[in-house]
Amino acid sequence: MSEVQTIGVLVTTVSVTVAAIYYTMTLKTTQRNMKNTLETRQAQLFMNIYKATYSKEWCDANGTVFRTEFKNHADWVNMRGDDQKTRAFSIIADWLEGIGVLVREKLVDIRLVSELNSGFIKWWWETYRQGIMDVREKSSFPRFMIEAEYLYNRVMDYAVAHPELRIATPQNWALGADKLEYPEANA
Repeated sequence: MSEVQTIGVLVTTVSVTVAAIYYTMTLKTTQRNMKNTLETRQAQLFMNIYKATYSKEWCDANGTVFRTEFKNHADWVNMRGDDQKTRAFSIIADWLEGIGVLVREKLVDIRLVSELNSGFIKWWWETYRQGIMDVREKSSFPRFMIEAEYLYNRVMDYAVAHPELRIATPQNWALGADKLEYPEANA
């Protein structure tokens, strides 16, 4: 009789052990699949961001923004009176705001954004920072372009941590591609 009980306990022990091993393997497979799914979704999201920067609408807006003066609240008010400039600025600024939120929420890796758009992000913020700060103050709108500022700060943090990327904006970039200056090319 004790042999039957021993066999029963042994079978139960083996069954529980097999079930635990199976559960662990299934859990690991599920975690791996979830990680792959997340990476795939992040890549899809990033590719949508990438494609947006090469759309005709975005490129046209970018050209207008390059030629737009915005140093203070008065410039902002004047720009708002020009529908083309307002639309162009909104397209670019909203794009930067959106990327800032995605980076803040860790839906897009700052590495990807930095490697693809760091020069533009750096140029845009450094060009319009003074005007944005003045609009924040004079309009009592402290969140105006706050996510774009956050994005710029994260890109610059990444630049410091990864100097090999040489994140910089070419001098006189806003003057047009035919007038760009690259100091290292003259050295």
